[in-house]
Amino acid sequence: VQLVESGGGLVQPGGSLRLSCAASGFNLDVYSIGWFRQAPGKEREGVACISRDGSSFYSDSVKGRLTISRDDAKNTAYLQMNNLKPEDTAVYYCAAKWGIVVSIMEEYEYDFWGQGTQVTVSS
Repeated sequence: VQLVESGGGLVQPGGSLRLSCAASGFNLDVYSIGWFRQAPGKEREGVACISRDGSSFYSDSVKGRLTISRDDAKNTAYLQMNNLKPEDTAVYYCAAKWGIVVSIMEEYEYDFWGQGTQVTVSS
């Protein structure tokens, strides 16, 4: 069972990135997927989640700039990040939680985690 994030990197303010979260060893379609991030010196925070039924949820800090999606045929979830700001700099993690969710949910409620991918927003 594994989640692997990719797509991170260095981008200028105002730029875009798309993160991917590829699942192996289990079927992603019965899970809800969350994206979390941890900036240096800060606690990890949830930024987006897409439920098993397709409903999506966002934190106020990213609403309107980040879009979460999923392609169950590819066993992969995505986080499209637009208009990036320096404060978006963090390690981004995806996580899977079995079943339907009605919010981003707390970290402890997720079953599987990826290793993280670094996103740096800087000029």
